[in-house]
Amino acid sequence: MDTDSLKHGRLKVYLGYAAGVGKTYQMLADAHELVKKGVEVVIGFLEPHGRKDTIVQALGLELIPRCKVEYRGSVFEEMNTQAILERHPEVCVVDELPHTNVPGSGHVKRWENVLELLEAGIDVLATMNIQHLESLNDQVWNMTGVRVRETIPDWVMKQADEVVMVDLTPRALLNRLERGVVYPPEKARQALENFFKESTLVALREIALRQTAHEVEVRHVTLPDPTTETPAAPTEISSAGTDTPGALNDRILVYVTEHPSTALLIRRGRRVADYLQADCFAVFVHAEMDFNSLPVVKREAVERHLSFARNLHIETRVVQGVDIASALSDFARLHSITQMFMVRPQYSPWEGFLGRNLIHRIVRYARDMQVTIVAERRRASRY
Repeated sequence: MDTDSLKHGRLKVYLGYAAGVGKTYQMLADAHELVKKGVEVVIGFLEPHGRKDTIVQALGLELIPRCKVEYRGSVFEEMNTQAILERHPEVCVVDELPHTNVPGSGHVKRWENVLELLEAGIDVLATMNIQHLESLNDQVWNMTGVRVRETIPDWVMKQADEVVMVDLTPRALLNRLERGVVYPPEKARQALENFFKESTLVALREIALRQTAHEVEVRHVTLPDPTTETPAAPTEISSAGTDTPGALNDRILVYVTEHPSTALLIRRGRRVADYLQADCFAVFVHAEMDFNSLPVVKREAVERHLSFARNLHIETRVVQGVDIASALSDFARLHSITQMFMVRPQYSPWEGFLGRNLIHRIVRYARDMQVTIVAERRRASRY
């Protein structure tokens, strides 16, 4: 068998917390360094947003023409994955990893195109902002009031062999915005009134730094040379992938219901499992294995939540049982669960007083586990 055909591409992600911090510029600068070393590099997709410095930085790099996709009477341009595969460079530059492709493009998300390139043995340099990480979606929303619609599953980030955080202080970023470096004047004014409030940027940067700290914990750390200066590229923290063994004792169970907050619960369970390097299960309990006996609205909500969990690489199970507390507890003990996450159900004060409600019964049955109850938030969780 040809060993070259088994080579898998390497993924390097340039991570930021907002537009304009310098992710794309730094990625292009690194691409030029690779070319100087004799590496074949092409630009698979670049979105400079009219930024002159970024456009200049891209000069001299081979650009793969985009493919045109017609949708609802209009023509859009997307990354031409097939052309890249046929060209088969050593390295491909791909901007805006979380982007949603126009219907008819082949893949729904750009990160799916990138996975195809990696499988073909092509190394990829890609950019994204921290708020697009799926498990942080609710946290970002509650902290900033901004619901990010385009997200990347955490397991995709785990595919990265190297993660570089491109950092810039919020004040410096706002100065760039005011000078027209990030957006044209009209769009810059709108940004300053909304997403680019300093308090929001500070919060996002803190999240990005915490996430980077986590990435550093599970990867080997390489710090940049402090004597090196790059005009438009801020400080970096680079973390290269390793095969760090995870903890063997922790296992997470997320109790799935039709409740809208279950999406938030699934994200939280996934994130905790990632930090603990633990197995994670999403479990729905029903008296019958067949969902058809459920009311249509409830059935659709449960199926949507289970599908969402599977997309985050959480193992899903449907457990048959009339007594939910007993069924969950039995499953938890059988699978050595250490932590259980559930949404606070609705029950009467009388049930709570007698201790007959679901929460009290599960806590009583699962004395050897940590049970986390998540109260409903004002903002209903969405996908």
